Amino acid sequence: MSDKLNVAFVHPDLGIGGAERLVVDAAISLKKRGHRVVIYTMHHDLSHCFEETRDGTLEVRVVSSWLIPSSIGGRFSILCSVLRSLALAQRLANDGETYDILFVDQLSAPIPMLKYTRAHILFYCHFPDYLMAPHNTMSRKLYRLPFDLLEEFTTGEADEILVNSRFTQGTFREAFPHLTRIPKVLMPALNLQKYDASVDSEDPSLSVLQTSKQLVLSINRFERKKDIRLAIDAFDLFVSKIGTSHTQGPKTSAAPNSNRGFCLVVAGGWDPRVAENVEHLKELYAHAKELGLCARVMAPQGVSSGSRRLLPEDAVRTPTIFDMLAGDKEDADLIDHADDKAGDKLASVDVLFLPSFTENQRTQLLSVAKCVLYTPTNEHLGIVPLEAMYTRTPVIAVNSGGPRETIQNGKTGYLCEPDKEEFAVALARVLTMSDAKWQAMADAGHERVKDEFSLDRFGEKLENVMYETATRPTSTSYVIGILMTLFIFFTVGFTICIAYCI
Repeated sequence: MSDKLNVAFVHPDLGIGGAERLVVDAAISLKKRGHRVVIYTMHHDLSHCFEETRDGTLEVRVVSSWLIPSSIGGRFSILCSVLRSLALAQRLANDGETYDILFVDQLSAPIPMLKYTRAHILFYCHFPDYLMAPHNTMSRKLYRLPFDLLEEFTTGEADEILVNSRFTQGTFREAFPHLTRIPKVLMPALNLQKYDASVDSEDPSLSVLQTSKQLVLSINRFERKKDIRLAIDAFDLFVSKIGTSHTQGPKTSAAPNSNRGFCLVVAGGWDPRVAENVEHLKELYAHAKELGLCARVMAPQGVSSGSRRLLPEDAVRTPTIFDMLAGDKEDADLIDHADDKAGDKLASVDVLFLPSFTENQRTQLLSVAKCVLYTPTNEHLGIVPLEAMYTRTPVIAVNSGGPRETIQNGKTGYLCEPDKEEFAVALARVLTMSDAKWQAMADAGHERVKDEFSLDRFGEKLENVMYETATRPTSTSYVIGILMTLFIFFTVGFTICIAYCI
């Protein structure tokens, strides 16, 4: 084996999210160190992905799987995911290339089949799927049983196992009691140069963010487990009670006051193929309006007409470069509302929803936001708090999971119980502290991420793990791999039988 490794990443859906950000950053860090890197995936939407995966920085190979849907009538998503991952593994195994390391994450099901490549397999466990899936009914427990067993057995087939935090490491040992190995902790990192990049001020999509208000930011996928509702409730409590003396007028239930000096921006991954994303955005939008908050949804830039129909009916189109060139200021579908003050696009907005926001919008938001609300409970790690701290934005997060390892309470932000009153009090503390105190907290977060979570340090650690893994024999024989593959197909058949019986 040469000093430089041939590495393939195996990731099911190369969209926008924390797991995808880790894969992209890991691939970039290895490529910078001279290793050859390629990413295999089942889905790669060029309008919904990180820039490095579409601008030629990274080589991405998409394995078509039109025969296997992502779900069947909105159900059986784990069954379909396993089948799609097997198709991905089969394609990689038959590609005719020799890899030293296969970096697999999210789904462990394809690991036995990937044994046929004779490569060493490194599995990165973001969090056990067994603990994220609901088991609240007997039918759900029966349905999940074979997949829970499958996850534990196939995870154990990896030559090396990594997790993203000490919290996940402890959870891993509880979730998989039959696995005696203790996974190593390799926390994700940030590509600091990327976050040092300046905002493209010519981008027309930034016009929807033009405001004199102080912005509070929430970044998460539109998934119920992320508890984005907590951010909305805490913000509502702040502006209606705690922050009354700092707003431009009291809030009334009869006529929401749209001239308060604060705006909550709820941004995150939104995939029209994922039913939960579609449903939850509508739920959050309706909830904000029920609270008497003035809410607006911006349709993602370049969204198709079919996908746009899945957004709330009154979603507003984000301006594009073509609108700018055409000088189209009469289009009623663009935000040129009479109730907005001149030059302030959010004057009439309390809560702005930005599904599938752009990289440039993210950069702009993180550069101007006064605070980030991070609401998931028992989050494995959380890239968003790291992004916020590096861009000098204090973070308020739930006091559990990974944020307890990244946020220094009272120094780089605040850790709270998942309670709207606690979040609202912490929000008031951040938004009303003196400029000097706010700047000290912002600078402390920046220095912490720069010292502890840089991509260079992450790349060095990952490279060392890969070198160590590549020099030892693979963990199991190919006969075991064949047996495990047969077990996977048995699991699929058993699940189908259960589905017909329930």
